[in-house]
Amino acid sequence: MTIVCQPAGAPDDLISNLGGDVRSVNDLDAAVRALFDAPTEDLVVVGPQADASEALQFAAQLRMERPTAGVILVREQVDVALLTEALRAGVREVISTGDTVALDAACERSRALSDRARDELRFTDEPETPQGKVVTVFAAKGGCGKTTIAVNLAAALALIEGNRVCLVDLDLAFGDVAISVQLDPVRTISDALPMAGHVDTTGAVSLLTPYKPGLDMLLAPVTPGDAEKIPASLVGELLTVLRGMFDFVVVDTPAQFSEHVLTAMDLSDHHVLLTTPDTPALKNLRITLDMLDLLAYPRDIRWMLVNRSDSKVGLSSSDVERVVRSPLNVQVPSSRNVPISINRGTPIVLAMPNHPVSQAITKFAHERLLSRPVAAKTKAFARRGAGRR
Repeated sequence: MTIVCQPAGAPDDLISNLGGDVRSVNDLDAAVRALFDAPTEDLVVVGPQADASEALQFAAQLRMERPTAGVILVREQVDVALLTEALRAGVREVISTGDTVALDAACERSRALSDRARDELRFTDEPETPQGKVVTVFAAKGGCGKTTIAVNLAAALALIEGNRVCLVDLDLAFGDVAISVQLDPVRTISDALPMAGHVDTTGAVSLLTPYKPGLDMLLAPVTPGDAEKIPASLVGELLTVLRGMFDFVVVDTPAQFSEHVLTAMDLSDHHVLLTTPDTPALKNLRITLDMLDLLAYPRDIRWMLVNRSDSKVGLSSSDVERVVRSPLNVQVPSSRNVPISINRGTPIVLAMPNHPVSQAITKFAHERLLSRPVAAKTKAFARRGAGRR
C-alpha cells in the first residue's frame, strides 16, 4: 500500500497514476496516523498542494523514526534549492507534477531501498552482535581544532583497558588525520569502492591502518577526485560494520553539512559539536544547532565543546552560552603544546597525559561518552507528528 497525501478536493490523477493499493489522506498529520496504523508501510507520496516546509519537516522526522520508509515529493516546480533542502531532509526523490513515468520509477526505487533497509535492520538487530558507539565530531567553521579533538578523543578512549577504537576521517577531500599522526595512507576509504553494497568485516579490516594498540584508523583519500567517487551509502555501510567491530567509532568530519556527514550523524550515538570563543564560530554553532533541530536529531546526544576556551578574546563562558543558547559541556584550554604535539605526530593525550588539555579531553571521554547508554533510535513518532498541529 502507498500513502498519498493531498487535500480533499484535489485532482485524483495522482492516485490514478500510482495505481495499486493506495490510501489517500488529507494532510501530513493524517499521514503520521496512517503510518502508525500500518507498521509495515514504506512509501509516502506527498502531493504538490502540501506546504514544502512542512513536507520537509515530515520527511526529516520519518527519516529518524521510520528509517525503512521513504518520502517522494511531487512539486509543480523543481529547482536546485528545493532539491538541496529535500536531500538534507531525507526525501528520496522530487518529481515534477504530471511526470507519471518518473513517479512510477521513483516509487519502485523507493520500495527497493525500503526492502534493503529492512534487511539491514534485521541484521544489525541480531542480539549476538555487539554494537559499539559512533561519536561524530563536527564544527561548521574551519580552524576550530576539530581534527585535533577527534584524534585526541579517539586516543583517550583507546587508553581505557579493553577498548577498541576506530577513527574515521570523513573529510574526504582535505582530511588531516593521517598527517596529524604521521601515518602513510597506503589504504584509504576509497579502497572500499569495489565493496559498495556488500561491505563485511573482512573487507573493513583490509581498509584500516593500525596506529596504537586498540586504535585503528580509516583514512581519507589522498588522490584528487577520489572524494567525489565515494557515495554516502558506502559511508553508512562502513560505519555500520565498524560499530560491530569496535567499542567506539570516532568520526572526524568536514566543516560543512553534506550527505556523508548526515549519514554519520544518523548512525551516531553522540554528536560532539565544537566552537571557539569568537563570534563567527559561535554563530556557526548556533546555526548548526538549529539545523540539527530542523532535522529532528535528539538533543540528549549533543555535547558542546569549546576549544581554546581560555583565550583572552573578551568573551566569557556565560557570553558563549548566551550566544549559542545551550550549556557548555566541556572546555578545553589553549596551549602551545597542542601544535607541538601535532608537529611531532603524537596526540597530546599520549605525549602529555597530565597536561590540562589532555585531562579535559580524557575527563569528557570518561564522564560523557563511557557512562551514557546508547541513545534510543525510536521515538513516539506519531505523538511528535501530532504535536505539529
